[in-house]
Amino acid sequence: MAQAQNKTVATDADVAAYIAALEPERRREEAETLLALYERVTGEPAKMWGPSMIGFGSYDYTYDSGRSGTAMRSGFAPRKGKHSIYLMCGACDDAAAQQQETLLARLGKHKMEKSCLYINRLDQVDMGVLELIIANNVAEMNRLYPPA
Repeated sequence: MAQAQNKTVATDADVAAYIAALEPERRREEAETLLALYERVTGEPAKMWGPSMIGFGSYDYTYDSGRSGTAMRSGFAPRKGKHSIYLMCGACDDAAAQQQETLLARLGKHKMEKSCLYINRLDQVDMGVLELIIANNVAEMNRLYPPA
């Protein structure tokens, strides 16, 4: 039987053009802020993943079932109602999970579900804490899935 393909894959779409087309202006400006933060933290160029996710770096994985694929190492999606911040490994082990919980308590207004951190507006969170959360998540991903 053929293995199912991932729905979200890296594309050649232009990240700057995608961000430039975002509405309203606040969403576009906040996406530019997140883009700069991620580039600084990850040291990776931005790449579109699917039609609306902006990813930085990638990693290969294989589940116990044998299914494998490639996913973005870190990234975000500037959605209409809120930003989705993808924390691919914030709770991979107890120490990382505890560190993330401690930082989330200091972040400001947010909602956390599984590996997605939702933020309505960047001015409602502490950007220094958000940067630490993303940096810690990237470090944990790099530990578990060393960059090639």
